[in-house]
Amino acid sequence: MLRFGTQVALYSSVANTDMFKISTIDTRYKRRLVVEGKLMAPWVNELHTSWKNAAQNLDGRKLVIDLSSLTVISREGEDAIFRLMKDGAKFSCCGVFTRHVLKCLARNCHSKPRDDAEPDSLQE
Repeated sequence: MLRFGTQVALYSSVANTDMFKISTIDTRYKRRLVVEGKLMAPWVNELHTSWKNAAQNLDGRKLVIDLSSLTVISREGEDAIFRLMKDGAKFSCCGVFTRHVLKCLARNCHSKPRDDAEPDSLQE
């Protein structure tokens, strides 16, 4: 059973190119937050809020944040991902750059505190 959940799309009034969208996809064994567009300053708080809301009522399912459709990760976006890793979030992605960013953040998350993660935060 595949059921699509909430979608949050945010657009910047400055330019239509600054798009950010989070979709929730529920399956029997997993809930995925699919993040699309540009993870940057105006939208980073929405990612954390969506993750906290999605973590409720999992009924034994895994919760994974899917970053495969991100086009930009700003410094603020990296900080948001790092905070989510510290809070226990799990991620999936594709693409060399996104995978590299996640692995670097995962290493930092597990080795030292960063207000500046491996890979058990990264789901293959």
